[in-house]
Amino acid sequence: MWLSNKMISAFCSQFGFIHWLQGHLLPCPFKYLTGIDCPGCGFQRSVMALIQGDFQKSFILYPPAIPLILFFLYGIADRLFKLDNEKAVIKKTVFMINGSFVLISYFLKMWHLYGHAAY
Repeated sequence: MWLSNKMISAFCSQFGFIHWLQGHLLPCPFKYLTGIDCPGCGFQRSVMALIQGDFQKSFILYPPAIPLILFFLYGIADRLFKLDNEKAVIKKTVFMINGSFVLISYFLKMWHLYGHAAY
């Protein structure tokens, strides 16, 4: 057998898996092309911090991460258990709130990074 038990346990252990994930994060094409963060930059690192149990670091890296994850989980639960009505009022409302949160967070991030250039 070419995979030993040690290799499997090291990969599946929390630190081995997290280390592997951190080395395989997807690059942001928008940031690569423009040099400017996109509204989603930081989400992957924030999720990594959540996996490690560091909620404060997760919030600092990308504040909308936890609401977005909860929204995705609600979407899955709604698909399975039909929680919303036919017009999807709850999903649309939560989507608008999350979208606003992402945009406000992005605006504040850009203001903090580039706000001094306006003076």
